[in-house]
Amino acid sequence: MLIGVLLAINIIVCLGLIGIVLLQRSEGGALGMGGGGGGGGFMTARGAGDLLTRTTWILFSIFLTISLVLTILTGRMGGEKSVVDRLKLKDLDTKTLNAPAVAPAPAGQAPDSAAPGQIQAPTPSLGAPLPTAPTTQAPAQTPAQ
Repeated sequence: MLIGVLLAINIIVCLGLIGIVLLQRSEGGALGMGGGGGGGGFMTARGAGDLLTRTTWILFSIFLTISLVLTILTGRMGGEKSVVDRLKLKDLDTKTLNAPAVAPAPAGQAPDSAAPGQIQAPTPSLGAPLPTAPTTQAPAQTPAQ
């Protein structure tokens, strides 16, 4: 329940942070374009920039704090074991990792000793002509008279 509420708040803060960042005036020459608009606003350009910068830092701090709390809470929910501990790598035989998989023989049948060989693609060469596909030619049409 707490994780769901924190996650919802984190998403709202994230969307607010994206909106505030997009509202800020560009400080660089993005392909030579200067950012900003006219001076007719309820605040001066300097005051609006400071407000947006301060709001960005506040939202970022909230986002970072909630993200860290969510990470800690969900880490404790999973138990004391890590993901690597749950994989049971100690019981793994490293000699059989790269061995080809052999399907078990059905009951009552002896295993087939002649396994099919590997399929190998032909090696391309630079001077070899390309294989041509058989073509079918349409019958020639005679002009109407």
